Amino acid sequence: MISLAGRDIMHSWGKFVFTGMGLGLLIGITLSMAGIYRGMVDDAKVLLDNSGADLWVVQKDTLGPYAESSSLYDDIWRGIRGMPGVNQVANITYLTMQVRQEEGDVRALVTGVTPGESGTPGWPPYLVAGRQITRSHYEAVADIASGFKLGERIKVRRNHYTVVGLTRRMVSSNGDPMVFIPLKDAQEAQFLKDNDAIREQRRRTAENPAFNRPGVPGLLDAVIASQSTNPYVNAVLVRVEAGHDPEEVAESIRRWKRLTVYTRSQMEEILVGKLIATSARQIFMFLVILSIVSSAIVAFIIYTLTLGKIREIAVLKLLGTRNRTIVGLIMQQSIALGLIGFVVGKISATLLMAPIFPKYVLLQPLDSVMGFIAVVMICVLSSIIAIRAALRVDPAEAIGG
Repeated sequence: MISLAGRDIMHSWGKFVFTGMGLGLLIGITLSMAGIYRGMVDDAKVLLDNSGADLWVVQKDTLGPYAESSSLYDDIWRGIRGMPGVNQVANITYLTMQVRQEEGDVRALVTGVTPGESGTPGWPPYLVAGRQITRSHYEAVADIASGFKLGERIKVRRNHYTVVGLTRRMVSSNGDPMVFIPLKDAQEAQFLKDNDAIREQRRRTAENPAFNRPGVPGLLDAVIASQSTNPYVNAVLVRVEAGHDPEEVAESIRRWKRLTVYTRSQMEEILVGKLIATSARQIFMFLVILSIVSSAIVAFIIYTLTLGKIREIAVLKLLGTRNRTIVGLIMQQSIALGLIGFVVGKISATLLMAPIFPKYVLLQPLDSVMGFIAVVMICVLSSIIAIRAALRVDPAEAIGG
């Protein structure tokens, strides 16, 4: 029985192999779609993990800093630092924008980090090349997905920055690479206006009699100076001391500072359940549709291949071949076709599709195992349908036709 299936495959091995390869590309696309869905969820979780924070303090009644806009005064961290159970605090800003370079621009999440040392909340936890930011201005650390190189000069708003370090898997919830710059520079970039807008604002301020009083010298200059600075950050990252419950610390900050505080689980729910929920559902629906279509195509291929050798099956029946031998022939060829398709699909998804896809594709071993089981089951079910058609064939009619 094994020899019979093998001989039949060798008789038309080219057709069999190329059919398996075409089926494999379809399976590879399905596996890649599953990886895209998992990658979107993983991007959101990685953003939280790499922040190094246990709590996110944001503007009251907002879902910031990732899902909604949030503004806090940049000196509010002092009061939070003195709360019981708080180990470290750090201001942080986030701004999604096009970062320019000589060859074009890259969409990135520009992150303003507090001066400190490696391990400070908000800082990239590790580097693959270069060093961390050590100066208060004009240095940057970028994710390698941005394509920036060490020593390269990039432009954020009107200022130029030198890339001094490279990190990996530091991305936003949308998969955009992160670029870290000093906090003061990030605060300036977030609300920076062009020269004409600054000139117009100063003119309007000077024409306002409430700010330009003849009997109060220096008032106008003080107002203009306050308009030229940005004393706001998007969030305060908090690291809780060992042995303290983050929820209890969060509740204390909510009560005494009148701010909104999110724990790790709550922020993950916001990112996964709200921010990327629509996109994730779309990808998941595409995955379901693609899986159904793939199953139908696999069944059609196996059924067509079986009908293509209906004369050979009729001859075998005339020669007295048992039905179980014919069943084994069709079943073995179906499973062999599925195995070839799965191997080709796994290789194409891992080596071809995932590396060139613009978003992160997370291919987990569980997906491969489930995909393999699904392919085998589809092949078996499809072969059963084909077997029923083959066993109903009248040998005399098939050969005579």
